[in-house]
Amino acid sequence: MSVAATVYRGDVVENTHIAHVAVVDTDGALLYSCGDPSRVTLVRSAAKPAQALAVVESGALERFGFDDADLALMCGSHSSEDRHIERVRHMLARSQATEADLRCGGHPPISDAVYREWIKRDFIPGAVCSNCSGKHAGMLAGARAIGAALADYHLPEHPLQQLVKRTVADACDLPDDGVQWVVDGCNLPTPAFPLDRLARLYMKLARAADGHVSMDSKRDAALARIFRAMTGYPEMVAGEGRFCTALMGAFKGALVGKVGADASYAIGVRASAQTVKLGAKGALGIAVKVEDGNSTIVYAIVAELLAKLGIGDEAELRALDDFRLRAMRNTVGLETGRVEVAVPLVRAG
Repeated sequence: MSVAATVYRGDVVENTHIAHVAVVDTDGALLYSCGDPSRVTLVRSAAKPAQALAVVESGALERFGFDDADLALMCGSHSSEDRHIERVRHMLARSQATEADLRCGGHPPISDAVYREWIKRDFIPGAVCSNCSGKHAGMLAGARAIGAALADYHLPEHPLQQLVKRTVADACDLPDDGVQWVVDGCNLPTPAFPLDRLARLYMKLARAADGHVSMDSKRDAALARIFRAMTGYPEMVAGEGRFCTALMGAFKGALVGKVGADASYAIGVRASAQTVKLGAKGALGIAVKVEDGNSTIVYAIVAELLAKLGIGDEAELRALDDFRLRAMRNTVGLETGRVEVAVPLVRAG
């Protein structure tokens, strides 16, 4: 049992959290692990860069004039801030689609601050407010780009979803039947596959950004553009006060990271002296899954894992302190407990 985090109230253990971790090198081979690195995992929104890859390769970005901020939003799980909603509306307009074409429902925002504003205004969110609306807007554009109907773009048998499925499997170095597909919370198909393949996907993003692969390859160029978009516009990937935005903002292009619902997380780290010290030839990939689905805990684990691996300097790691949950406080600010994170990494081989 791979307990990676323990929550104390006073000196009494209140909760323990089991985690699985896969760290892969530049060739995709396992470097370090915790728990079951090949656990079949519903990676949820951590798959969005691979889903967006299909949209990039469809030619939709060039056809409709999407920029890197738009692409970052396609890869994001945004906070429904005004800047996110307005950008999605512009993306829809450029691909001659409307909010009525979206097949994601509206829901309360991830951001507490946005939620308070909506309550004050008696605002009822529509589909454009979904944290996945950027992904959906991208898929509508992708459907248009490949000459498919917009209707039913979310269904598994739609030509766009068939393209997405092939692209995701290929990007993770899996056969088409090596990925299981179910329906996500936003009404799109979502993949399940071994955790180490998620790490491999994010390694590829970082490796492409390093230019250590052929930029004559359309695939590598597309992966590099996704890395550049997400790291260049981290506020579009999440939002104010969110972990993904804080992480990529702090590391300034050195890594890309994305959360998936129910506590999956993936990071692609560009080549550095530290990645080589860890055993990689260049870039490496990291994937994490917390067994009980606690996303607050996964952020604490990811922050501690980066420190344990020596990735990032003091200032970069300090920017994540608010997510490390070292002290737990109650509603009047009294310290009532603490979280201790200790990821039992094992070196492969």
